[in-house]
Parts: sequence; C-alpha cells; structure tokens
Amino acid sequence: MGRVQAAKKNILFGYVGQIVTMVMAFVLRTFCMRYISEQILGVDGTFVEVLSFLNMAELGIGTALNFSLYKPVAEGDTEKIKSYMQMYRRAYYYIAGVVGLLGIFLVPFLKYLVKNPGVPEKDLVLFYLIFLFNTVSSYFVAYKYSLVNAEQKNYIQTNIIAITKIVTSVFQIIVVALTKNYYFYLITDAVIQLIQKIFVSRYLDNMYPYLKEKNIEKLAKEDEEIVWTKTKALVFHKVGDVFRLQTDTLIISSLSEVGAALVTVVRNYNMIIVAVSSFVNIIFNSVISSFGNLIATEDRDKQYSMFKVYRFFATWVYGFSCVGFMLLLTPLVEMWTKISKGDKWTDFWILPALAVFLILTDYYFKGERIVLSNYQAAAGVYEQDKYLALIQGIVNLILSIWLVQTKLGISGIYVGTVVSGIIANITKPVIIYKACFDKSAVSYFIDSFKYIASMAFVMGICYFIRQLVMPEPTILGFAAMVVIITVVFNGVYFLLYGRSEEFRYLCGKLKSRKA
Repeated sequence: MGRVQAAKKNILFGYVGQIVTMVMAFVLRTFCMRYISEQILGVDGTFVEVLSFLNMAELGIGTALNFSLYKPVAEGDTEKIKSYMQMYRRAYYYIAGVVGLLGIFLVPFLKYLVKNPGVPEKDLVLFYLIFLFNTVSSYFVAYKYSLVNAEQKNYIQTNIIAITKIVTSVFQIIVVALTKNYYFYLITDAVIQLIQKIFVSRYLDNMYPYLKEKNIEKLAKEDEEIVWTKTKALVFHKVGDVFRLQTDTLIISSLSEVGAALVTVVRNYNMIIVAVSSFVNIIFNSVISSFGNLIATEDRDKQYSMFKVYRFFATWVYGFSCVGFMLLLTPLVEMWTKISKGDKWTDFWILPALAVFLILTDYYFKGERIVLSNYQAAAGVYEQDKYLALIQGIVNLILSIWLVQTKLGISGIYVGTVVSGIIANITKPVIIYKACFDKSAVSYFIDSFKYIASMAFVMGICYFIRQLVMPEPTILGFAAMVVIITVVFNGVYFLLYGRSEEFRYLCGKLKSRKA
C-alpha cells in the first residue's frame, strides 16, 4: 500500500469513528450533567490529569521505538522488528509496575489535589483506584500498536478505539439514566476497557504471529544505544509537556475557591474543542507513519516540499476551526448547558471572554506546533530541543500559579499556557528547518504572519455578520453562522491561496485514485 493510499485509508476510518464517538460523547456528557453533580464531574477531570502525570513514567520510550521501527518495517526486516518489539514489551511491563506503585503512593494526597470534591474521602480514593487500574492495564497492550502504526495501518487502532468508545458510551448512558450513580458509571467503563484490551492483545498476536516466537535475537548494542539516546532526550520533552499541558486542571482544582465544580465548566469547553480538534488531528496523526516512511526512503528536497504542503493544510484547517470557535464556542456551550441543566442553569457555566480568547489563541498556535511536533517525531529529531519543553513547563507553571491568584483569576492560568506555547512556536521551526532540511526558518515565519493576518481578516468580517445574524444564542442563528463562516472563510482563503503550489498539490492528490 502506497503512502498516499495508506494516509487516505487512515483518514477515512478516522473520520467515521470520530463522528460517531463525538456524538455519543456529547449525549453521554449531557446525561452526566443532568444526573451527576458538577463537583463529581470535576473530580473525574482532575483524576484524568493526575494519571497524565503518572504516565510521565513512560519517558518517551514509545516514541523513540516507534521511530526506530520505520526503517526495518520499510525494508521488511522481520528479525530486527522482533528484536525491537521484545525490547518494547519489557520496557512497558516495567513502566506498568512503576506507574502502579507511584499511583498507590499518591492516594494519601488526593484530598489536597481536589478542593470541595462533594464526596467522602473513601469514595474519592475508590474512584481514583479505578482510574489507576485502567491506566496501568493499558501498558500491557499499548506497545503492540506500534508495529501496526509503523506499517501505516493506523486505522486498525482507530477502529478498535472508536468501537470501544461507542459501546462504552451506550452502556454508560443507560447506567447513568437508570442509577444516577458515578461509581457504576466508572465500573462500566473499566469492565468494557478490560474486555477490549484482552481482545486487542489476542487479535494483534494473531496478526503478527512471529512476535510470539521464542528465538528472538537481542537487539544489537548500537541499535539499543540509538533508542536510549533518543529516549534520554525525550525525557525532557515528556516532563516539560506534562507541566505545560496537564497542570491547568490541577491548578484550578486545588487553588480555585470553587475547586472541582469549575473544572467541570472548563471540561465542557475543552470537550467541544477536543472533539473538533480530534476530528482535525485525524488527518495530521494519520500521516505521521507515512512521513516516517518518506524520511526513510526520500531525499530532503522531497521531504521539504511535503512538509510545506502539510503545514499549509494545517493552517487552513486550524484557521477555519479557530474562527468558528472564537465566534460560536460560548453560544454553543450556553445552549448546551441550558438544555442539560434546565431551570438550574446559571451563568456559572460560562467562562470569562478573556479566558475563552486565550484558550483559543493557544488552540491555533497548537495547530502549528502539531505540524512541527509530528514531523519531528517522524524524523526522530529530539536531541536538539530536549530542554525546550522543560523550559515551557516551568514558565507555564510559574505564570499560571501566580496569575490565577490575581484579578485575572482563571484567565491568568491561560496566559501562562499561551506564553509557554509561543516559546515553542518560535524555537521549534528554527531547530527543525536546520536539522531536517538544512534551511533557514525565515520563510516559515513569513508564512506564519501571512496566515495569521488572513485568519484575523476573515474573523473580523464574520464577527460583524454575527452581530447582525445572532445577537443572542439561538439554534437557527447558530446554524446560519456555521454556514456563513464556512463560505466566507474558505472563499477568502481560496482567493488568497488557490494558486499556490501547496493547494494545487492537495487538489491533485484528492482527485487521484492512485496509491
């Protein structure tokens, strides 16, 4: 299967799965908001972030090994694949043990991480242990997906995850509606997840029977050294990313006066953003393995031209979704929470306008970082900026903790998020252009300014139209604005960039049926 054909297949299955799971997730969240208190839902969100901290024990070895598999897979070197996978399996078994022990060690400190949880401490611990079990058990299966993805068959993992989410959501909706009990809600998820992991393990064993062979040679010393060198660099990336991306919820939960309840409000906004961005990221994540194959088999000029196409498409898609979010996210949250809460609704469920603006500013810049990070992962370029993520994490943590206690309140947390993110938007292009393409990044920054200016121009037009079409949130006005933003944004971008090489290349590939 060719790179383009593999990417198309991954994207198609990813879209189908994401549409269905997105709908199910919103229905489930609506039932949860109606029948489960906002404090307990906030506890749910906080534990997700706590477990993200514990996952730091993985230290990036999975990313390093995924990169290492691209070449032997492209060359059909089964013996080396077996050696890498044996190393991967052993590493993940050890990591599962470490995460489990660290997770148990945190139990006495849960009461300090969740302010005003709305449940007795013993229930808080029980909920947390269910989360911990789900996380630890995933390590016994996760490593097997690496070979599937290295073969550009990401759709297998996508389909399994999508089916599991659909089944889980259906059963959880029934459980919540009948029992209104959060404990049963968690148990339902844990049982279905466990069944899925057992199935996946056996399915992938049958798919790659040679992985069960006993006569596996130990990985060559030089190959091991490459993996560990990249893993050491990725430790800094991993730690920094955790402090930058996983601390906002914990800061809100532990320092804010309303604690866990405010986490629920933030998660409602994030759920919508993540649902759309996950839909968008299917495209970008589906081509990582194709880029890995490209880098292993093509010269730098070809790699650079494909990177430019990749980046152009990302700025178009992220620009479009960012404009939509800026104008329609809060109206959508207001209409949704009013349906969920009914007569109990208050403006507590709406975040301050400045906080929403900062969240979405980071969302757009994150789109640019995803392009850079995905290409970096495919190329295995980790050593050059190994301290960058750590610096970002420290900056985010200091600014967020300081500013959340000022008049900015929750908006202060996102000032830290934006500032720390922009550090990477400035430095990563310089590093990647030099290491991967041996070029200056000046053209990258010129294009960035051009794309931001184009997006701001369209946003101004659409904002003026929204004031006329939808002065107050209504379903009809919302639907009209979706159509207007779609037409105006894509029409303007087509006029501005329709003759570019990147646009012509994309159109050619969409029309082509060849691999």
